[in-house]
Amino acid sequence: MKRICGTLTVLCCVVLEKEGCPLICRFATMGTVRSIQHNYLEDEIDFLLIPRHVELLGDRAKDCDIPVSIEKTGLEDRGQYSLSYILFRRFSPEFFQGCSVEETHLHSLQLYPLFTSNQSATLDEPACVFCFFSLPNAGYLYSLKGGVELLSAYQYPEKVLEAVLTDHLLHVITNALQCFTVRCSAVAARIEDPYIDTTMKACPPSNLEVCALRMQLFIGLRLVCVYGRHVILLSTADTETPEETERSTQRRGLSRKWTISAPKETSKAGHGWNIYVVDTVSPLTLYQEMVEYSQRYAETNPQAQSLRHLLSEAHLLLRASVLQKSRQQQNHDPTASVQTDGQELEEAVRQNSNLKTPDCHLTLPYYRMSGLSVTEVISRNRPLPGSPHSYGPGFLFYLRHYLLEETEQNLSQEAADEVIHIFSQSEPSQLISVCASASMINISPDRTLRILQHLEDTTGVSVPLTITMATLMLRLGDLPQYTQLMERHAEMLLVYGFIEEPRLLLLHVEGGGGEDRHAHIRPTALAQQLAKSQPGLLVAAMVALHENNKVLLEQADHVFKVCLGCENCLQVDFWEAMLMASSQDAIIQELLFRVASVYIDRLTNSDTHISSTKIVTCLCVLQISSCSHYGALYPWLTVLSPAHTTSSQHQEALHKLQSLLCGPSLSVGSVVPLLERLSEETLWGFSLHLLCATRRGQYGSSIEKLLDRCPQAIIAFANHQLQDKNMVLWWQKLLPELCNRTRAAAENSILLAALKETLVVVAMEMSPAEFLELIPDDGTASYFLPHLLTCSQRHLMT
Repeated sequence: MKRICGTLTVLCCVVLEKEGCPLICRFATMGTVRSIQHNYLEDEIDFLLIPRHVELLGDRAKDCDIPVSIEKTGLEDRGQYSLSYILFRRFSPEFFQGCSVEETHLHSLQLYPLFTSNQSATLDEPACVFCFFSLPNAGYLYSLKGGVELLSAYQYPEKVLEAVLTDHLLHVITNALQCFTVRCSAVAARIEDPYIDTTMKACPPSNLEVCALRMQLFIGLRLVCVYGRHVILLSTADTETPEETERSTQRRGLSRKWTISAPKETSKAGHGWNIYVVDTVSPLTLYQEMVEYSQRYAETNPQAQSLRHLLSEAHLLLRASVLQKSRQQQNHDPTASVQTDGQELEEAVRQNSNLKTPDCHLTLPYYRMSGLSVTEVISRNRPLPGSPHSYGPGFLFYLRHYLLEETEQNLSQEAADEVIHIFSQSEPSQLISVCASASMINISPDRTLRILQHLEDTTGVSVPLTITMATLMLRLGDLPQYTQLMERHAEMLLVYGFIEEPRLLLLHVEGGGGEDRHAHIRPTALAQQLAKSQPGLLVAAMVALHENNKVLLEQADHVFKVCLGCENCLQVDFWEAMLMASSQDAIIQELLFRVASVYIDRLTNSDTHISSTKIVTCLCVLQISSCSHYGALYPWLTVLSPAHTTSSQHQEALHKLQSLLCGPSLSVGSVVPLLERLSEETLWGFSLHLLCATRRGQYGSSIEKLLDRCPQAIIAFANHQLQDKNMVLWWQKLLPELCNRTRAAAENSILLAALKETLVVVAMEMSPAEFLELIPDDGTASYFLPHLLTCSQRHLMT
C-alpha cells in the first residue's frame, strides 16, 4: 500500500513581551512541507492521505507542537522577553476541487497595530492589533486584542501574488491591482466607544462581509507596498507569465498522478522591470462614488440587501478616515500625507447618516447622527408629485420614535398636520399614539377630528380613540361634545384606556430641573379638566398608572399639585387609594407616614380645607374597601370619643388616624414626633397619645394615665390590651392601683365598679393561695371574701 502525503502550511504568530511594555515584533512560519511521491503509475496508488484543516486560537495554539524559540542576535537590550502563541492554522489543498499544492503557499504575513484617536503611537499600547496573512486564493484577517477572533475572510476571484493591509483598504495584485474593504476601523470604533450602537448613533458591524471596490489593470505585477496614500508596484514584462502558464495547466485538468511540473527555464534575455507609484483615491472621493452608485442602484432595486451593504461600506470608509485624522492630530505628525479636511469628513458623516437604509431600525441612529431636524427629515422623505403616497418603513420607524421622545421641541401646526397625514396614509393604527405626543401640541383639532372620525368609522369604537377625540373637543372648547364622548364608556374602561396610552393624561418633557426634579412631568389639559369635573376618575387613573409602572409616586404628587394647587385634598385621596392598591412595602410605609401627617395637620389646623368630593370619605368606606392597613378601632377608644361639638372634618381625621394606629402596618415610632404637636388636654388628643403608648408596650404607664383621666374606660382597656402574656398586669398593676385609688377616694362608684370587674377576672385566673396573698391587711378582707369563695369553688371543680 502506497501513501502520498499532502501539504502542511503552518502559521504561528509570536508575541514577544518586554517587562511592562508589550512589543509585537516577530513571526515564525513553517514553510510548505512536501512529501509527494513521484514515479508511481496511476494503478499503483491506493489512497491519498491529506492533513485536515486546523485552527487553534489563543492559548490553544500551544498545542500545535511546533517549537518556537527566541533568537539572540546580541543587539537586544537588557530587557526580559516572553513568548506567547497567538494563532496556529494549517491549510490543506482541496484536490477534489482542482486545488494544487502551490495554492496553499503562505504569503503577505502582516501584523497591523491600530491606535484610537486618544492614543499616542509612541507611548501607548495599541488599542487594536490585527494579523493578516494571505494564500493565493484566500486571505484572513484576525483581531488579536481581547481574544483572538477571525474578523474577515477574503475569497479572491483569481490567484493573488501579494497583499498589503492598510487602514482603509486591502490591496492585492494579480494581473491587476485590486482593492478590498477591511474591518479594522469598525473594531477600533467600538473599542474607542463601547456604546456606539444605541438609538443615538450606530456603526456597521465588524463582521460585515467584505467586498471588492476597485481594480486597475497592469502587466506582470510582482510586488506591492504602500506608503501613505501611495501604492508602489513592481512589474516585469515576460512573454508568458507564470500565472498564464498555471491557468493553461489547470484548463487541461488535474491528472490522478498529482505530479508537479518542472519550473520553466528563465529566458536568457532577462526581464523588463517597471515601477509604478499609484495615488490611491481619497476615502472621501471613494465614498462619494459609492453613494452615487447606491442612488442609481436604488432606483432599479430599492429593497436589495446589497444596497445596505454598500452604504455600510461607505460609512466604514468615513469612520477609518475620521480615526486616521484624529490620530494624526493627536500625534502632531508633520510627515503625514495631506488628508481630507476634518470639517469635510464630518459633513460626509452627516450626509451618510441621512441616507435611506432598508433596515428600519438603523434609520433612528443614522438620522440622529445626521443632525437634521425632524422637519428636514420629513421634507427629504416627502414623496414626489405624482408618485404613490408611500413612506419607507425606516422613515416611519424614525418618526414614531421621535414622537415618543421627552422633548419640548414642538412641531409647527403645518409640520404636525403633515405628520398626522403621513400616519393616516401609512399607519392609521398609530394615530392615537401620534396625537398623544408632546411634540404634536400644535395640531389642528378640527382637521385631526375628521381623520379620527374616519378611523373610528373604519375600525370601530375604542376607548383610547374616544378619549383622544374628547381631548380634541376640549381644545375646541366644546364641553357638551366632550362630556358626551367621555360618557360613552364606564369609568373603569376609561382607566384601562389611560393605561394603554398614559400620555393622554401625562406628558414627559425635558427640563424641570431646580428644586423639583419631577417637574418634567406635566398634566395634560384633559387631566386638569378631570380634576375639576371627575376627580374620582383622575385618582383611579393615577393609581392604575402607578401600579402599572407608568408613573412614579413623586411624579403623581406633582401632577396633583399642578392640577389643584398645593393645598388640594385630591392628592390625599390618591394616597389613601394607593394604600388599598399597592403591594410594595416601601411605597406603603411612605404612604402611611404621609397620610398620618395629613391627619395630624387637619387635627391641628382647624381651618384646613377638605374637599367635598372624595374617593375615600370615612372610616367605614376604608373598612368596606378591605384596606388592611386601617384597623378596627379598639373598643376602649369609643369611651374616649370627643365631644359632639368637634367638627365633622376633625371627626373624620381623628377616626382615620386612630384606625391607622390600630392597624398592623404603621410604624408608631415614626409618628410619635408628629404627635407632639397635639395636646393631651383634650380627650381626643389624650386618646391618640395613649394609643401610641399602648402600641409601644407601655401598659403600666397607660393604666395610670387612663385611671387619672378616664377611669370609666379602664375595664374596656384591660379586657382588650391585658390578654395572653399581659394578663399578669391585672393583679400586678391594675388591682393594686384600683385598691389604692378606691381607698383614697371617699365616694367613687366608677372605681368601685372597675375594682369589682377586676376581682372577677383575678378570681378566674388565680389559685386560692395566690389570691389570698393579694388581699390587703388593712381590715377590708371581708370585701374580698366572696371573690375568694368563687376562686376556691372554681379551683375545686378543676
